[in-house]
Amino acid sequence: MSFGFLGIQFGWGLQMANMSPIYRYLGAEPDKIPLLWLAAPMTGLIVQPIIGYLSDRTWNGLGRRKPYFLVGAILASLALLFMPNSSALWMAAGLLWIMDASINITMEPFRAFVADMSPENQQTQGFTMQSFFIGVGSVLASYMPLFLTKVIGIQDSATEAIPTTVKYSFYFGAVAFMGAVLWTILKTKEYPPEDMAAFEKEKAESKGLVVFLVEMFSEIFSNIFNMPKTMRQLALVQFFTWPGLFLMWFYFGDAVATYVFKAPNPDSPLYKEGAAWAGGLFGWYSVITFLFAFILKEIADKLGKKLTHAICLTIGAIGLISVSFLTDKWSLYFSMSCVGIAWASILSMPYAMLAPSLPAQKMGIYMGIFNFFIVIPEIIATLFFGPIMKNVLNNNSLHAVMTGGFLLLLAAGLTLLVKETSTESA
Repeated sequence: MSFGFLGIQFGWGLQMANMSPIYRYLGAEPDKIPLLWLAAPMTGLIVQPIIGYLSDRTWNGLGRRKPYFLVGAILASLALLFMPNSSALWMAAGLLWIMDASINITMEPFRAFVADMSPENQQTQGFTMQSFFIGVGSVLASYMPLFLTKVIGIQDSATEAIPTTVKYSFYFGAVAFMGAVLWTILKTKEYPPEDMAAFEKEKAESKGLVVFLVEMFSEIFSNIFNMPKTMRQLALVQFFTWPGLFLMWFYFGDAVATYVFKAPNPDSPLYKEGAAWAGGLFGWYSVITFLFAFILKEIADKLGKKLTHAICLTIGAIGLISVSFLTDKWSLYFSMSCVGIAWASILSMPYAMLAPSLPAQKMGIYMGIFNFFIVIPEIIATLFFGPIMKNVLNNNSLHAVMTGGFLLLLAAGLTLLVKETSTESA
């Protein structure tokens, strides 16, 4: 049921680890990088609730959520094939927009899929299993360029801006994305809606496209303003968690290349070496993520989901803040180990706390709305952190990563204020 996340995360991991270096290879300055990521969260803001709404109302030969897995996987795989052949910044940014939209089409129905298929007492296990496969996918994505260089022997071309190993990694990612999602589609049987007669009657009473669109957007906005209390509180946690992660993804690669490997500019061989090392560190935190996923449920059963998540976020904050002080390349494994623990919890605990508070017939749309509190902070970061980076932090990517750590620390404190509920009491 969760195996498709391996492919999704392979594609997303390649995006997270390589897009900022790709932008730098194509000539972008550090303060311009956040703006180049803007299309991705804008797309998620629009796509996720719409896909959630549609999947709540879909039932055909493939099932309810699986048709969206398939469409998103096809589009994302095509974007992965074209992305590393970008010849200009505008082309790379446009393909990132297509790739992120496609991943969104696939990913959020997967969240609803696990909630649909699992009884409440197994949902924590279901979401931590997603963390496991996300960790595996991230490891493959992060280490792929290094594997292609050290094991396969592929050498980067001196005449091409984007390294050859990065190109081949994206090609492998396209195959992995499509293959893993197809495995879940073919090997998992979805449950139909509980009241199929009412479901079919609602579909039969459709009044045309215009009325459908009006009803869809009306329901989306109605649900936004009538979120369960647990969801509102978790939204605030997410609102501060994800900017911390985005700052890491935006600037960690540049920080390692510039301040640890002492690369004078992005054209230097030291910069490519540092970016590859940072990619390996992303792989390492993903190793920690899938290993920690094995014990995360047991910890949550003993300490509670809320306290477990707060502790994991605090550990992640320590990891990001430490990057500014641990400037030896090997010591950064400590930092990324802390991030891996936090990442395992970020991928599972908020959803495990959220799912019991949501009505089953609106699982898709609420999971889509919950994504707002990932993409809205990213939009804010892309619009406003560039000037902060330039005018306050003096384009120091180490300080940007440390700022992300302080945001995780704030999110950890807010987690302790969440009141967990079930559907009956929401």
